[in-house]
Amino acid sequence: MEGKMEENPVKDAEIGNGAGSEEALVGNVTKLTVSPPGYTGSPRKGHLVFDACFESGNLGRVDYISEFEFDLFIRPDTCNPRFRVWFNFTVENVRETQRVIFNVVNFSKTKSLYRDGMSPVVKSTSRPKWQRLPAKNVYYYRCPDHRRNYVMSFAFCFDREDDVYQFAYCYPYTYSRLQHYLASLERRNLPYLQREQLGLSVQQRHLDLLTITNPDQLSPEREKKLVFLTARVHPGESPASFVCQGVIDFLVSQHPVAQILRDYVIFKIVPMLNPDGVYLGNYRCSLMGFDLNRHWQDPSPWAHPTLHAVKQLIVQMNQDPSVSLEFYIDIHAHSTMLNGFMYGNVFEDEERVQRQAVFPRLLCHNAADFSFSNTSFNRDVVKAGTGRRFLGGLLDDTSYCYTLEVSFYSYMTSGNASPVAYTEETYMRLGMNVARTFLDYYKLNNLITDNTPSHIQSCEVPSETGGDAVDKDREGSQNVKQSAD
Repeated sequence: MEGKMEENPVKDAEIGNGAGSEEALVGNVTKLTVSPPGYTGSPRKGHLVFDACFESGNLGRVDYISEFEFDLFIRPDTCNPRFRVWFNFTVENVRETQRVIFNVVNFSKTKSLYRDGMSPVVKSTSRPKWQRLPAKNVYYYRCPDHRRNYVMSFAFCFDREDDVYQFAYCYPYTYSRLQHYLASLERRNLPYLQREQLGLSVQQRHLDLLTITNPDQLSPEREKKLVFLTARVHPGESPASFVCQGVIDFLVSQHPVAQILRDYVIFKIVPMLNPDGVYLGNYRCSLMGFDLNRHWQDPSPWAHPTLHAVKQLIVQMNQDPSVSLEFYIDIHAHSTMLNGFMYGNVFEDEERVQRQAVFPRLLCHNAADFSFSNTSFNRDVVKAGTGRRFLGGLLDDTSYCYTLEVSFYSYMTSGNASPVAYTEETYMRLGMNVARTFLDYYKLNNLITDNTPSHIQSCEVPSETGGDAVDKDREGSQNVKQSAD
């Protein structure tokens, strides 16, 4: 960023691998040195070296425009050229005080929060906590040099020659980070937490399922109230993982609300529905180019194995007379709207419509960044294959199916005249407030002492894993209402 990055020494991540040709935009750039045209010889300091061959990395090509300007091309999702939004790459061999302009020139979407002040995030070797670039250094505009496509340009000043800098569309949350986090939970041997492998992805990555409840709830003769949550069916929507981790952190904590919820409800959580897409740095699709959230009606066990496994489990639980599957919530991130909000289904029965609005209304009361006015209920034909729509038709009228969306950028509250940018911590806080809202929904407040707050402050439920354990943001680094559902 023009100006200085803030100090915050934390431990960084591990090395990964990958390869590809930046020319064909089918793979990521690999330690690509960009020198002036005609230059021969060893690269000099200031001849930038770009790399995206690491976990969740994405950068397909770099064009040298001048000593101060570079055009960057997002690599499309694997097997699907339609989606070009997520980027995540590193830059090294910089010169101190070197000023540059990076132009991201091939976004596949025209509407973007970059119009509203959003900016990319950056970190570096010596300052590995992600920071947003100053909005004044970011420009989003139609560019005549690129067939009037929308371009996002940002100015940046490198300030430390030995640092490796990393830039991303939003805070990354990788498959490896999730695996480290879940392993740390398992090591705590909590009696009310179960982790199991529900299946494997096409590339043989784990599809994890967490069950969080008092073990007494699982006895065969008991009636079971069940809440099912999923996240990261769209791999580039990394805020969904922070929200999901917030839900998990709260539910496994010793907070009195969490203890009561575990005694009354069974929570089943699939934190990463599309692990291959996340690992590969895709925005919307799986390894084979499928938008998995359009294939709930008939998922293939070989092409959509993770979706197939989750659907089978839900159908099986729905057929169990002792199980009341009361909620399905699929967590996403939104690229054009602010705040958290929900999508629900449309029903002919007006009373059911009113009941469906109860949970979002309660969440609005508990979470200052959740907007009930942005929440909407629809039955668009194009959304028929989504989890929310398919399960809304499969489950009975006592079940509620929602898509929970959260902005990639920021939220407005009644007390703020300008948007407040989301951080990893405030995404997690939204997840904590989602979990806490089930106490209100099930009317268990009378079991809580009067001094328990009505919503969760992020400091109340610290993550047991700590920053170092989960900040595996890249395998391979020592550094730094549209298209919803």
